[in-house]
Formats: sequence, structure tokens, C-alpha cells
Amino acid sequence: MTKTAIIAAMPQELQSLVQGWSAHKIKAQNRNVQLWESENCIAACAGIGMISARVAAQTAWQHGNGSVRQFISAGYAGALIPELKVAEIFEPEEIVESVDEQRIKTISGAGVLVTAGAIAGNDFKRGLAVKYLARAVDMEAYAVADVAKIYNVPFRAIKAISDELDFPMPPMGEFVDEFGQFHIPRLLLYAAFRPSVWKPLIDLGRNSAKANIALTAALRRAIVE
Repeated sequence: MTKTAIIAAMPQELQSLVQGWSAHKIKAQNRNVQLWESENCIAACAGIGMISARVAAQTAWQHGNGSVRQFISAGYAGALIPELKVAEIFEPEEIVESVDEQRIKTISGAGVLVTAGAIAGNDFKRGLAVKYLARAVDMEAYAVADVAKIYNVPFRAIKAISDELDFPMPPMGEFVDEFGQFHIPRLLLYAAFRPSVWKPLIDLGRNSAKANIALTAALRRAIVE
């Protein structure tokens, strides 16, 4: 039986979806890959960024012995246009990688998603929006799309907006290590002495929770389509 392979950055993005699925932990290319499996789906996370996403996608492919009917890059994204609000689902028709400006088409959707090499703050977002006429930004989709292209498997991206265009993003990239892992204790220590970031962090947590509900519903629909 072929399966849908869903690739996200962090387990929190998929925790509601994969409840009750069998779980595995796999070491691959210096990454700890968390993998879950159901009757018709494989889901994998290996951390933030394109290297981690590529490792997760490759691991899912190998775990399924190549019996993957489609790859889905899932997770949270930042809005690059004011019309996209928190918890809205964005499915792009094209992914563009911001470093080399390579592009890959998806099998369904509308608009452009930019995969960037860093967590995007306000100025970075506006620059991406102008340069690529893009609607949203993430850090993983292009890598998953490229793995799907290598194996000639259909690809789509399903992203839930967690931060709107003008959201005052704290410097979250400082707490992501070289292996794509996010270190919450370091963030909490940083925030403890900076009251100015308390509200944005609380808001981001609330926004992510709303985005997770929408993302889970969208992924459940995609699995059975």
C-alpha cells in the first residue's frame, strides 16, 4: 500500500494529527528523526531548516520502502501579505528557494511560498514579498519538494499561518542550533530579562495553537483525498 508522507519541522506541528499512530525514533545524518506511521500515512520531523527537512523526507521515503504516493510539506508559515491571517491555510502552487532562487511547482494550490534560510522578521518578510511576489514564508518546503522531485512523486505544501505580516517576531533564530533543534530553555532565559518580548512570545504561542488546529484539519482532509 502506498502512503502519504507528511514532513514538518517540529513534533508540535503534528502532535494532534499523529495521536494513536505508531512512533519511531531514527538517527540519520546527525539528525534525530521522529517518525509516526498509520495505515495510510507516514509523518516525520527532523528539525527546523532545509537540511533537516531533506533528512526527514529521505527517512520517510526509506521507511516506506519507496511506497510513497505523495509528499506534503506541512507546518507553520509567516504571512507576507496583509490578507493572510493567523490560522488561515495557505497551499501554494510554487515554492521558491530564497538563496539560489530555484523554483518547484506543486500539484495544487495558488500563489508563491518562499523557503528562507532564517526565521523571518518584519523587514525580511517585506523584502521577500517584494522580490518574489510571494504570499508566505517557511524554512522547509523547498527541500521536501526537491526530494519529491528526485523520486518523481507528487508534492504539495499545506501551511498554517502562525504570524501575520506585521507581527513583531522576537529573535527566534538565536535559539535554533546547527541541527535544527529549537532550545526552549535558552529562549526562556533570554526572555526572563527582557519584558519587551513577553507579549510577542505569548501571542506567538496562542497563534501557533490556533494554527495547529487548522493545520491538523487540513492534513486530515488531504490524507483521505
